[in-house]
Amino acid sequence: MIGRTVEIADDRRHLFVNRGFMVIEDTEGERKELGQVPLDDIAAVIANAHGLTYTNNLLVALAERGAPFVLCGPNHNAVGMLLPLDGHHVQAKRIEAQIAAGLPMHKRLWAAVVKSKLEQQAAALEAVAAPTAPLQALVSKVRSGDPENIEGQGARRYWGLLFGAEFRRDQNGDGLNALLNYGYTIVRSACARAVVAAGLHPSIGLHHSNDANAMRLVDDLMEPFRPIVDLKVWQLHKAGEAHVTPDTKRALVRVLYDDMQTAAGVTPVMVCMQRLATSLAQVYLGERAKLDLPLPGLPLALAGSFEPD
Repeated sequence: MIGRTVEIADDRRHLFVNRGFMVIEDTEGERKELGQVPLDDIAAVIANAHGLTYTNNLLVALAERGAPFVLCGPNHNAVGMLLPLDGHHVQAKRIEAQIAAGLPMHKRLWAAVVKSKLEQQAAALEAVAAPTAPLQALVSKVRSGDPENIEGQGARRYWGLLFGAEFRRDQNGDGLNALLNYGYTIVRSACARAVVAAGLHPSIGLHHSNDANAMRLVDDLMEPFRPIVDLKVWQLHKAGEAHVTPDTKRALVRVLYDDMQTAAGVTPVMVCMQRLATSLAQVYLGERAKLDLPLPGLPLALAGSFEPD
């Protein structure tokens, strides 16, 4: 079953557990109950409000179910994430294999991730009737480990083609940048859950190497899914939406449930992430040779809803 990503963005909210449900309560006035969500149905909780309060019992219950609790900063980026220590019944074995994996394997796997990201970026450009050749031409140039930083070259071309020559990606910016930040937080939380559920350690990455980043593997594996957010933000912008609002947040969360094409057939984005993380664990154990990456092309419902100018 695909769980729900629950976003709490109002400062006047208190979260607690009652008989298998996460209860959302208004902290003003008579502390009215606003809703309940079955704990077993939750894929992740995103705390995007500074005055939000919650109980330790809730955090324990979410961790027991493998559901991340994500803390967001003022720019809507994730600044913290609570994950369970025990995510898989053979977790120790898989982490040992992950640690033992050599640099050549990591370079080969990273090249596959970069190629997939470039293909998905080209698909996003195609959906908005922008030129795809500049991105497609780079795919064949990616070598093991991406020593020429083809990923970065692709990004420089991609943003201008998607949002216009004046656009600059800025993690601390507002408008489109804030929408992208929030969308990436959604994808990152789902990918973190997939990594932990696969019995892998999120800090041991393929390519990302920042010593201060505890989610290096998550940031590696989410790369092919970023263009899904980019395309949704483009769509919201064309509809006149330029800020992070309750409506745009809901629209961005829904991308996790759109269907993508995979070698095994049509599968929701969240399940694609789970398959990718599981396939990585299997590669580490020598049970398969390649990652289970989505096929080129964005979610069917999302790409099919476009009417570019």
